[in-house]
Amino acid sequence: MKRARSTIRYLNQYQIKYVTLYGFSTENWNRPEDEVMGLLRLLEETVNKETLELHKQGVKIRHLGRLEGLPRGLQLAINRATELTKNNTGMTLSLALNYGGRGEIIDAIRHIIADGVSPQNIDENLFSNYLYTAGLPNVDLVIRTGGELRISNFLIWQATYSEFYFTDVLWPDFDEKEIEKALLAYSQRQRRFGGL
Repeated sequence: MKRARSTIRYLNQYQIKYVTLYGFSTENWNRPEDEVMGLLRLLEETVNKETLELHKQGVKIRHLGRLEGLPRGLQLAINRATELTKNNTGMTLSLALNYGGRGEIIDAIRHIIADGVSPQNIDENLFSNYLYTAGLPNVDLVIRTGGELRISNFLIWQATYSEFYFTDVLWPDFDEKEIEKALLAYSQRQRRFGGL
């Protein structure tokens, strides 16, 4: 949680407008119960503790994922944070909690069907508006720490043309120096989005 705080502060200095932190995946429910409950309590405490300071910095907080299923206290903390910061115009910080990319796509399809959208009216733009990330731009850079070389069901629609940065550095050690390395590597990429 300390690393999340310092990372947000540091990226905000760069005037980066959109940051998403993957805090708890839908697959994390498969971990031992005491670990899951401890992590969820920590997330609730952190959201409650950090929201006012983020609000003062002009950060807008969004939640990505299925709110239902999370403990009631965490749901309330998320709702308070998003409501308090909804009109802020600085960085948009998305907290992916109880999030899974496949689940997000399934939820979007269910809502499209429930809204009675005609199949011939469905295109990428319409579909994007049914995702948890509706209104947010697609992802430019995905940073994966800890030596893992996969995206683990994270923003699979939104990261179609993202640049990826993989590092062996563990998340608690991913400090400002490591952020600089990631941003430098990203700045040297040539993004073609499928073109020449």
